[in-house]
Amino acid sequence: MSTRGQGILLWLTPVAGVFFLIAYVLFPGFSPAMSPTMTPEQVGLFFQENVTAVRGVAILVNLVGAMLVPFFAIIAVQMMRMANSSPVLAYSYIISVGIGMTAFLLADYCWGVAAYRPDRDPQLLSLLNDMAWFFFITPAGLIVVQNLCLALGIYFDARPEPIFPRWVAHFNVVTAVLMIPGAFAIMNKTGPLAWDGSLSFSLRLATFTAYVAVMFFVLLGVTKKQTAEEGAMS
Repeated sequence: MSTRGQGILLWLTPVAGVFFLIAYVLFPGFSPAMSPTMTPEQVGLFFQENVTAVRGVAILVNLVGAMLVPFFAIIAVQMMRMANSSPVLAYSYIISVGIGMTAFLLADYCWGVAAYRPDRDPQLLSLLNDMAWFFFITPAGLIVVQNLCLALGIYFDARPEPIFPRWVAHFNVVTAVLMIPGAFAIMNKTGPLAWDGSLSFSLRLATFTAYVAVMFFVLLGVTKKQTAEEGAMS
């Protein structure tokens, strides 16, 4: 991919951020987050009363997922340029991102399916809601793998002028650690580790938002540097 192409697609990232913010504000299940202790009847009533909002958010989140694909693809492209012993880190990163994005979209579709027929048996709506939250919160392992792969790639980069600044590796390690609590949401219905808790939900979303924002500006610098290097070689 040319640096021009990377630069154009990279600007989809802030657009995705705006769409996600709109979805976050519109989805009544986020502010505050729906509780795992809600009864099936309460969950059923939630979807019956918020059909339009949930359907709109399902469409927006679908677009967010699509627009974030180039962001992660550009990171993978830059990883391929690193001078280290094996491209396995970049391939592992790509696979982890692909599975993680699939889980993200499955959460969206589960909420969408629940809103598609809100007159279903409340037990079924509750099941779909549980699945959505687990897909949305608990796949922490995939995020940990992708962040550690990027961090290791930066640490091992043997180029005289590394692709990414070394602090980006430290930043990815910290991000990976902060994502771990979400994995325990599947074991808790109350407290900070529940899917609506301060660690599994609030910290996870804040960390991911900060990560995308920081890496967006990092990638702007990396692609600009690549353009200068290729211009000097031509």
